[in-house]
Amino acid sequence: MKILLFSNTDWYLYNFRLKLAKDLQAEGYDVILLSPPGKYATSLGAEGFRWLQIPLERRGMNPLTEMLTILKLVSVYRRERPDLIHHFTIKCVLYGSLAARICGVPAVVNSITGVGYLFTNTGWLIGLLQKLVKAWYRLVLKRTQVIFENEDNLGMFVDLGLVEAGQANLVRSAGVDVGRYLPAEEPEGIPVVMLASRMLWDKGIGEFVQAARILRERDVQAQFVLVGDTYADNPRAISREQLVGWQEQGAVAWWGWQEDMPAILQKANLVCLPSYSEGVPTVLLEAAATQRAVITTNAPGCRDAVIPGVSGLLVPVKEASALAEAIRKLVEDPALRSSMGRAGRSLVEREYSSKKVLEGTIRVYQKAGLKDFQA
Repeated sequence: MKILLFSNTDWYLYNFRLKLAKDLQAEGYDVILLSPPGKYATSLGAEGFRWLQIPLERRGMNPLTEMLTILKLVSVYRRERPDLIHHFTIKCVLYGSLAARICGVPAVVNSITGVGYLFTNTGWLIGLLQKLVKAWYRLVLKRTQVIFENEDNLGMFVDLGLVEAGQANLVRSAGVDVGRYLPAEEPEGIPVVMLASRMLWDKGIGEFVQAARILRERDVQAQFVLVGDTYADNPRAISREQLVGWQEQGAVAWWGWQEDMPAILQKANLVCLPSYSEGVPTVLLEAAATQRAVITTNAPGCRDAVIPGVSGLLVPVKEASALAEAIRKLVEDPALRSSMGRAGRSLVEREYSSKKVLEGTIRVYQKAGLKDFQA
């Protein structure tokens, strides 16, 4: 039996779905990974998986190019004849589901890992694209099973008529390998407040920098660190020049892309992600698994990663002053940070471990029609 996992980057497959692929392979399934080419393709092969490439432009808008991508998908699906295809991220869901229907793939599962740029921004062009994407969702999601990471996104898709209630499934996050992200004592010295993410405005990075400046003016002793790279193909990307400028001004340190996130998170005393909207942000769960207190926004997906006041703090979206106050509170109270870190570790072990996510995903696969799956 063959399962194909399709995402818009090999980075996503390696960082967020490799554990799922390994678990499926351990169950005896032939697992194939599909994505555009990138630097993680070799790593996926080294992990024992067959990786196939597809020419998918994440932000492409040329109708001819996009149609050629769909035709290429049809060709791949017909050649590979998978028993189940699992699509991740918006374009893969939209294009892959259409190709799967054309090819008569027996079982299709679609993961809505977040509503994305189209649903969190405004403007006449965005409004037009929203209408087109909603119509496409209604068409291609029929007769598939759909996974959502939080109840807000699930409820929105059902309310908009994009999916039927019987298709909608809640599997909370991509899961965390709790054997890789281990509890660790906080580093000594000036507390490190870390934001680890793609460098996009919608992640609340502007508010984080503003909060850092507010606290420096108040003489709060802390080091503020950004971890992650920028992406020129994203309309909400923060330019490299801006990131370097912030660092040169002394507002924050920018550590750039980091491969070993378990080790990097252990260098933090406190982890923030003041994002505007998420599926469920994996980095907050990884931080909690590392036994770090977290601060995030009271936004869809973000609030799912925190027990407010117990494992972390919630602040309003786009309010730098509230973020600054929450950071100050935890920077100045190491005992509270420690308590929240322990509570966060327990939360991840209980609700968000890779094992828990695998169990939920298997149930959806069975519901989609993969009848012989042995959990």
